[in-house]
Amino acid sequence: MRSAMAAAEVGDDVWGDDPTVNELERYTAELLGKAAALYVPSGTQSNLCGLLAHCERGDEYIVGHHAHTYMYEGGGAAVLGSIQPQPVPTDETGMLNLEAAEEAIKPDNSHFARTKLLCLENTIDGKVLTTDQHQAARDFADRHGLGLHLDGARLWNAAVSLGLSPAEVAAPFDTVSVCLSKGLGAPVGSVLCGSAELVSAARRWRKVLGGGMRQAGIIAAGGLYALQHHIDRLADDHANAQRLAAGLDAIEGVTVTECNTNMVFSRLDRDDPTLSKRVEARGVRADWRFARSYQERSDRESASGHGGPGHGRFGRSRMVLHLDVTEADVDTAIEAIAAELAA
Repeated sequence: MRSAMAAAEVGDDVWGDDPTVNELERYTAELLGKAAALYVPSGTQSNLCGLLAHCERGDEYIVGHHAHTYMYEGGGAAVLGSIQPQPVPTDETGMLNLEAAEEAIKPDNSHFARTKLLCLENTIDGKVLTTDQHQAARDFADRHGLGLHLDGARLWNAAVSLGLSPAEVAAPFDTVSVCLSKGLGAPVGSVLCGSAELVSAARRWRKVLGGGMRQAGIIAAGGLYALQHHIDRLADDHANAQRLAAGLDAIEGVTVTECNTNMVFSRLDRDDPTLSKRVEARGVRADWRFARSYQERSDRESASGHGGPGHGRFGRSRMVLHLDVTEADVDTAIEAIAAELAA
């Protein structure tokens, strides 16, 4: 990958004449079965460009209550686009509740924001939405005259898990954002794909948001290499996640709560606030912390029937497998965690 980056032919991407960026955009659009694509520095900017291409000031998008675009992107759609998010509940699969979404659609009335867009995320917390769920969202969007956007930062993992091509996963969506780093291992960048009209609008917004880059072919070459060589090997990350989950679950004091594609979620059965530092001293970074979000705290308190100080303080961890983590690394992590909890 670094050799490809060093040898990349470059130009000025702001003017559309960086040949490596152009090839990355062409290749990604073809891979996802879309007409056009736009290379941007980050997944947050890719999603935001997509939302801004679909919506105007005073519009609204419907999104899952724990989705990345709503929870973890700084409120960019509202702050920079004057686009109102309308969160609705998601179920245990990560799919948003379409009945709740239907109730959330606003009447065509000047008192309300105009509902314009439905957003899904796949994978979400490593969970894979099915093609049936995608199609249900497409049918819903068509029925209500909405656009349909996919935060597909980890779409590649979903495609590998489902045994489908990336284009088959992306087919129902008007716009799709995909990440080139994360599991694929490129150093930087995401790509927004969709119709020529929507991508053209997004390209203008990229400039407005400060995402226009000049000789970006140097980093685009890393993304192109990742797409051409690293998608199929994501199955190794999924297998390593299963290996990690089994090893952690065998440790007294650790409970694995979920293992989804390349993500393993676990919790400690007792308070151990220094475990992360002790494990890091053994060369393993694995962070256990208190509730990851207000929603997680709320969910736990609802399930237990009470809250208050001291409740639900035990550490929780999300571990993500990627191409730089080998089977041997997984075994090292398991051994380090087991040793520290047994000490």
